[in-house]
Amino acid sequence: MATPSTPPTYGLAASFSSPDDLVRVVRLARAAGYRQMDAYTPMPVHGLAEALDLPPSRLPWGVLGGGITGMLVGIGLQSYTTIVLYPMNVGGRPLFSWPSFVPVTFELTILCAALVAVGGMIWRNGLPEPHHPIFNAPGFERASTDRFFLCIEATDPRFDAAATRRFLETAGAEEVQDVAR
Repeated sequence: MATPSTPPTYGLAASFSSPDDLVRVVRLARAAGYRQMDAYTPMPVHGLAEALDLPPSRLPWGVLGGGITGMLVGIGLQSYTTIVLYPMNVGGRPLFSWPSFVPVTFELTILCAALVAVGGMIWRNGLPEPHHPIFNAPGFERASTDRFFLCIEATDPRFDAAATRRFLETAGAEEVQDVAR
């Protein structure tokens, strides 16, 4: 007969009532040597990305590439059809009449940039992720309304359940809870 075992710990989740407290504790945790942590907030928090020391996103470069690709496809498609496939001289205008290409080129530029932005956001956020261990934290549903959470993961080299719990409690967390995997 197998005995029930406790689930492995994903980490410790600390809750805060204000974004300033969260940013302050994240800075304290970084100064204390914690590196594997993430914050969950109901709104964007100014300074949180810098406090977590997140690397700058490469997504804007991908969106720029998508926009340039859309622009080149728009110009290329219209040029190919009006110059190579169906050349018609209407009213003495040149075959490559770029002002008439502007609406389609603009729309393809915006479309491709938007598709890259949405696809890149989904990919970088790791979606779809129907379940994440942090969802097991009691009260975590309030992270989308009025609470701010910091989760220090058990994979962090400095993680010690008791010491990390003491650190979070003395730093000002209102609640500290184990997060089961």
